Amino acid sequence: MVLRIRHKSKWTLKEAMKITVSVIKADVGGVGGHTKPSDGLLDTVRKTVENSKDLLIDYYIGYCGDDVHIVMSHTKGVDNQQIHELAWKAFEAGTQTAKQEGLYGAGQDLLKDSFSGNVKGMGPGVAELEFEERPNEAFTVFAADKTEPGAFNYPFYRMFVDAISNTGLIVNKSLAKGVKFNVMDVEEGEIAELQLWEDKPTLEAALMYPGRFVVASIYTRDNEPIVSASTDRLHNIAGTYVGKDDPICIVRTQKNFPATEEAGSAFNNPHYVAGNTRGSHHMPLMPVKLNSAATINYCIPIVEALVFSMHDGKLIGPFDGFSTPDWDHIREIATKRALAMRSQGFIHPATLVPSELEYAEGYKDRINILKSKMKSLPDSPNAGKPKGKYEDPD
Repeated sequence: MVLRIRHKSKWTLKEAMKITVSVIKADVGGVGGHTKPSDGLLDTVRKTVENSKDLLIDYYIGYCGDDVHIVMSHTKGVDNQQIHELAWKAFEAGTQTAKQEGLYGAGQDLLKDSFSGNVKGMGPGVAELEFEERPNEAFTVFAADKTEPGAFNYPFYRMFVDAISNTGLIVNKSLAKGVKFNVMDVEEGEIAELQLWEDKPTLEAALMYPGRFVVASIYTRDNEPIVSASTDRLHNIAGTYVGKDDPICIVRTQKNFPATEEAGSAFNNPHYVAGNTRGSHHMPLMPVKLNSAATINYCIPIVEALVFSMHDGKLIGPFDGFSTPDWDHIREIATKRALAMRSQGFIHPATLVPSELEYAEGYKDRINILKSKMKSLPDSPNAGKPKGKYEDPD
């Protein structure tokens, strides 16, 4: 594509620049538990990125709970080995600092021994978009902690499907045409493209189960990229359940996309998500301010909004999207919902189903003890059969 640029009363030709925004995050250590990274850990990550800044146009480093996120703009495209290796090295260096400081969970999200070309499937979460930069490029990064990738299913539905939540779906010509959702089956490693509005019931059926079907990306009907979200599940990588999968996503905003306030307001009804302490409960997702520690009040799941402008790849911001006074009211709603759910203790649906429990092996031990004490009823079809061990239901 060629743009005509007027400069000092003359028209010149300029190739449109394709910019890539890459957001890569990982938990490599927290102070006193799963709270926040230390200042030393963050400083180490910054220095590592700074030493390779020639690969980038710009970058920003922050954290949500105990997850460090690196926002990078560059011209190397998605899945670029150099960009991913830079993030991996930064998290490896942060891990070493975490070990030196005795932080909890040092290197928790680095599930492989060495970098192999791409951090996807290695533990860190990745969201990336490549696009032709608009004159007024705007996007928001939503970073969450103490939950799973499917936590974004409901907000994405509100942004792109529910006109009650987003009037832009009526008045914006591009959004009114509908968008294309790429939905991943995170258990089977498969992906499906669903188009609005014809696939709306099928999309809704998929989004019912955020533990398995997760929105990976969203495009306009004209194939302009709007959304990219991390989808990796750590227990599928490690072979055992090592934690929830704290997601991150990029949402382009304004013009043909949701307005920034339409994207942000999709989080103003703190919905119940999987996660919380020991990753084993249903709790509301609370919008919090940038660089917030995870709370030790049951470790309520949290989400931050990093609102950026960008020109020629240079980042302006982030503005703290959830910092204004109205969000204090939303946080109060989330707190009340959290306390109400936790007042139910360990009884489902306060806790997750057995196959989703982070400490599933401990639960199996308890149930196997229970099964060893079971006796068949006289007229039971299992009478006289040997007792088996507990297995997760399909």
